[in-house]
Amino acid sequence: MKHKNPQPIAIALEYDGDNAPQITAKGSGSVAERIIEIARQNNVSLHEDRDLIEILAQLELGDEIPESVYRAVAEVIAFIYILKGKFPKNYTHNNNHSDDH
Repeated sequence: MKHKNPQPIAIALEYDGDNAPQITAKGSGSVAERIIEIARQNNVSLHEDRDLIEILAQLELGDEIPESVYRAVAEVIAFIYILKGKFPKNYTHNNNHSDDH
């Protein structure tokens, strides 16, 4: 028996650095494909996490993410920021590696 691939699901979050991230777009199937296409065209970072998507898909547009997923979303945002060379306000990066011999 062949299993059909599940429909793609996409959820866009906006994070202003001060407030909790908000849902700015969401959809499945062709809508999800369009969200992903627009993100790629605008150099928006993409992350795939089926468990997180299931939770976020229950939210409405404009909703802030619930506290229960702050850590998961924060890890994604932090990873994306690091990839882009962005760091939080007042962050100081210490280049001294005490482990280096």
